[in-house]
Amino acid sequence: MRIDLHTHSSVSDGTDTPAQLLATAAAAGLDVVALTDHDTTAGWGPAELARPAGLTVVPGMELSCRWFPDDQPPISVHLLGYLFDPLHPAFVAERARLREERLSRGERIVTALAAAGYPVEWEEVLQRSGGGVVGRPHIAGALVEAGVVESVDEAFATLLNHRSPYYATKADTDVRDGIALVRAAGGVPVFAHGMARSRGRIVGDGAINAMVDAGLLGLEVDHPDHTAEERDHLRGLAADHGLLTTGSSDYHGTNKRTPIGACTTDPAQYEALLAAGTGSAVFTG
Repeated sequence: MRIDLHTHSSVSDGTDTPAQLLATAAAAGLDVVALTDHDTTAGWGPAELARPAGLTVVPGMELSCRWFPDDQPPISVHLLGYLFDPLHPAFVAERARLREERLSRGERIVTALAAAGYPVEWEEVLQRSGGGVVGRPHIAGALVEAGVVESVDEAFATLLNHRSPYYATKADTDVRDGIALVRAAGGVPVFAHGMARSRGRIVGDGAINAMVDAGLLGLEVDHPDHTAEERDHLRGLAADHGLLTTGSSDYHGTNKRTPIGACTTDPAQYEALLAAGTGSAVFTG
C-alpha cells in the first residue's frame, strides 16, 4: 500500500480542489490519502463525494499551534489531527477562531505591503482564497500575478517569511490545548514536520516530551523537509514514547514543488492510526 497522510487542497492553501487532489492521488498510485487542510474541515464533504474508486480518504486537518518556551518567544508548530468528530463543539469554536486569525493576519500583511508600494490588494487575495481559509500563499500568488516576484517560493523568501518587515503574527492555539481538543473529539494528534528547520525555529525534545504528556499520539517522521538524520532522531523518539510514525508529502499542488506521495506511511502504522481514531471514519468502499 502507498499511503500519504498530509495534503492540502484549495479549501486552504493548496491549488487543487478536493476533487482534483484525489484524482492526482489516484493517478500517482496512492491507495490512501489524508486531506489535512489548515484549520478547516470544509473539504471533507467534497472529498467524500469525489473519491475515486479504490482510493481511501482519511479525513483530517492541520491545526495552527504555538509552543511557549519559558525563556524565548513562542514557536510556531503544526498539529495534524485525524479521524476526529468535526462537530465537537469546543473544537468547532477553536477552528473558527483560528480562521478569523488567519483572515486578520492576511489583511495586516497586505496592508503593510501596499503601504510600502507593492501592488497588491486585499480583495484580490480574498478572491484567490475562493472563500476558503486565507493563507500567505494566496498573497504570494497575488504578488506573482502583479509581477513583483517570479514565483511563490520567491515571495516567501523575500517578502512573506517570518523575518520580513511585512510579516504579521496570529494568535495560534497552545499545542497542548490543541492536542487535548483533538483527543476530546476522538481524533489522533500527530506532530507535523517537527524538525523542519527551513521553516524557522523548531522545538526541542523537551517540548515533544511535554506534548506526549499532553496526549500526543504520533510524530510525522518521513517528510520532505526532514533530513535522513532528523528522520532517524524522530523515529527514535517515537520508539521511546510508543508513538505512531507517519510519512507524507505535505502536498500543496503548484504552490510547492513536492509531488504527492513523495513520502509515505508504513501500512502497519496506518492501521494503528485507524485503531486509535474514534471520532469519524475514513471515506472508502
